[in-house]
Amino acid sequence: MKRISILFVCMGNICRSPLAEGIFAHLVAEAGLTAGFTVDSAGTGGWHEGEPPDRRSIATAKSHGIDISGQRARRIRPRDFRDFDLIVAMDRDNLAALDKSAPHGANIHLFGDIALGTGEDIPDPYYGGPDGFELVYTRLLTGCSSLLETLGVERASCSGNTSSVR
Repeated sequence: MKRISILFVCMGNICRSPLAEGIFAHLVAEAGLTAGFTVDSAGTGGWHEGEPPDRRSIATAKSHGIDISGQRARRIRPRDFRDFDLIVAMDRDNLAALDKSAPHGANIHLFGDIALGTGEDIPDPYYGGPDGFELVYTRLLTGCSSLLETLGVERASCSGNTSSVR
C-alpha cells in the first residue's frame, strides 16, 4: 500500500505545526501504522529555520509523553506541494499563504475543516503563556485523532487513495 504523506504548516514552524507533527506521529505509532504514513511540518516563514520548536511546545508535548525536541524548523518548499498528499494549515492566514504559492491542484486544507470539522483556526500560542500551548495541544490531539481515523480507514479500504479528503 502507498504511504500517506501529511505536512502540517503554521507560520514559523516552532509552535503549532511541530506539535501537530509530534501528536500525529505519536498516534500513528500507537496504532501500529508507522509504515503507512510520512509526517512532517513546515512554516510559511523562514525566521526560525534550523531551530528546535519553542521550548513551551517541547514542554507541553513532553508532559503528554511526546518528544518533539529533535525537530527542526523549516520553511515550506515548492517541492512540498508535489511530495505531500495532504498539506494542513493551522489557520486561515497560513492557508492563504499556501494557496498563493501552491500550484493548481495542491491538496491544501485548514486543520479546523479537515480534522475538526469546525472551521476554526488553531490559535498561535507564541505570545501567550503555558495555558495557550495546552489549549492548542488539546485541539490538535482531538483533530489529529479524527484525521488519523479517517485516513487510516481510507488507507485500509482504498489502498492509500486519499480522494475523499481532497
